[in-house]
Amino acid sequence: MGTDTVDAQRPPATPGPLASFARFVLCGGGVGVASSAAVALLAGVMPWAAANALITVVSTLLCTELHARFTFGAGPRAGWREHWQSAGSATAAYAVTSTAMLILHMVESSPGVIVEQVVYLSASGLAGFGRFLVLRLLVFAACRPRTTVRAQGPAPVQKASTTVSWPIPVPA
Repeated sequence: MGTDTVDAQRPPATPGPLASFARFVLCGGGVGVASSAAVALLAGVMPWAAANALITVVSTLLCTELHARFTFGAGPRAGWREHWQSAGSATAAYAVTSTAMLILHMVESSPGVIVEQVVYLSASGLAGFGRFLVLRLLVFAACRPRTTVRAQGPAPVQKASTTVSWPIPVPA
């Protein structure tokens, strides 16, 4: 019973880079699949572009919250700063995939579906990895507890009492 209160007060451990990346793929991929289905459903009652825009906003908000809580262990909620920076990184990822597809269609006027998917998924993977790095190293880095960083460095120096003298080697 006493350990429950101690554990409830202890901040959650920050996951390492590999665990964060696995969680990033799981959260982003899961929301991506759900978003794809949601766009298809909404496109039946509104224009596809409007459905896509609405789902993009909602899925970006949802992913930012999931990444703050689960992927990067940043705390219970993402703030406005994290939401805006995450939206900026999502916009950059969108630009990368769109540019890749535009270049493909400039090089090959009628590429096959397989070629389009290979180019799109390759660009998405590259953009996703870049987005992971931005979120981990910039957006959510400030939210991580400082103890994680200090644990890797030297131990903090304690103030010595005035009665303690430091042994200084004297040359003989």
